[in-house]
Amino acid sequence: MALMLATISTAYAQIPSVNLKTIDGKDVNTAELSNDGKPFIIDFFATWCKPCNRELDAISEVYDEWKEETGLKIFIVSVDRAQDMHKVKPLVDSHEWEYDVLLDPNSEFFRATGGTNAYPYTIIVDGEGKIAYKHNGYVDGAENELIEKVRELLK
Repeated sequence: MALMLATISTAYAQIPSVNLKTIDGKDVNTAELSNDGKPFIIDFFATWCKPCNRELDAISEVYDEWKEETGLKIFIVSVDRAQDMHKVKPLVDSHEWEYDVLLDPNSEFFRATGGTNAYPYTIIVDGEGKIAYKHNGYVDGAENELIEKVRELLK
């Protein structure tokens, strides 16, 4: 019940504006992230975080189906420190993740969205750019809750 209340109390805050870079070095302002009026997921991860990698692998297995069904887009945001950012692209490539990848070396965006020290940290943003759901951690099968929340937002 406490988790549910925490989620409700923080829901529908506008996505914060933070300048980040893509994995290819392009500048992106997070307030401009969108999915053509449809919900999208932002998943904060670290290369060294085993639960993060398991979650992103599990979602990757069903991502094409989710996109086809809901039009969903997923952004993953590395919170690796600047000196470890060189590890992000090889990890993404080796797992063949087809997500849009952003780099948050100072964890500024992570903290601005309410992130603490638990990874993975996942948020769902509604079609209007407002945070509709937050979740910390990962256990096998938890990705099913994410797609259910997206489906609810599309109703």
